[in-house]
Amino acid sequence: MSSTQKDQHGARSQRFQEADKPHRRKREKTYSCDECGKDFTLAQSLKRHQLIHSGVKPYSCNECGKGFTRTGSLKTHQLIHSGVKPYSCDECGKGFTWTGSLKTHQLIHSGVKPYSCELCGKSFTQAENLKTHQLIHSGVKPYSCELCGKSFTQAGSLKAHQLIHSGVKPYSCDLCGKSFNRAGNLKTHQLIHSGVKPYSCELCGKAFALNGDLQRHLVTHSGIKAYSCDFCGKSFSNKHYRNIHLRFHTGNDVYCCDQCGKLFATDGQLQQHMFSHTEERSYKCDLCEKTFKAPHHLKRHQQIHTRK
Repeated sequence: MSSTQKDQHGARSQRFQEADKPHRRKREKTYSCDECGKDFTLAQSLKRHQLIHSGVKPYSCNECGKGFTRTGSLKTHQLIHSGVKPYSCDECGKGFTWTGSLKTHQLIHSGVKPYSCELCGKSFTQAENLKTHQLIHSGVKPYSCELCGKSFTQAGSLKAHQLIHSGVKPYSCDLCGKSFNRAGNLKTHQLIHSGVKPYSCELCGKAFALNGDLQRHLVTHSGIKAYSCDFCGKSFSNKHYRNIHLRFHTGNDVYCCDQCGKLFATDGQLQQHMFSHTEERSYKCDLCEKTFKAPHHLKRHQQIHTRK
């Protein structure tokens, strides 16, 4: 190549580089959101983003009524109702609608929890879960129930709570018939029937199916009853038991028997009581064939055989 050709080639290269510069500038983040400061390369992307802050959700699901700001988000959501779960975990076999959900789930099996709370030390597999948890420490509870006034830090917790007032319990146990308003509560309950109790108390040897039950039990050995009723002064070792007791004073979330009018603090207590109104004895002991009205009566009876 002659020196003239080299000069011409160099000039052309320089022109191409200069022509390319405006295109590169266009790809820079020039559009920013006034609400949250997030930057975008395209004005259209900013407009789509701003729908989040407007609260407008023009696309709704025909199955459950949930609203979305974008059609793409609605389509992704509708996969849940299809029931198709093509992505399954190699460790436990659990199926997922999306590959992202599977990847998130697999972190549980890794045991790695890199995100920890500076206030209480609790650790999480995802940064998002940590952020959600930190709302508890803030003390801010912006979501309140219109029926009973109970407040929550998250909208999801409020929705889950509102199922209590609806009375709808679509998830029922095949073994004892007890019903629940959430699938997760049913799964937790079913551990009781498995007979597996991996959590045992080092002080008295009592075993539990759930770690949470063991932790609540351990408080009884301490003798500390830090939670007291503002109405009558009765004290409790566990906040949960205190809150159940409060229902009798406030009248909120009290369960009433439609047969005799008797009131109960928990749905479980009501369901146990309902067996007293039936004459059926559907629960039979495999060892002596004695029959009982309720499963808890059968369980208490079976302890006689185990002591022999």
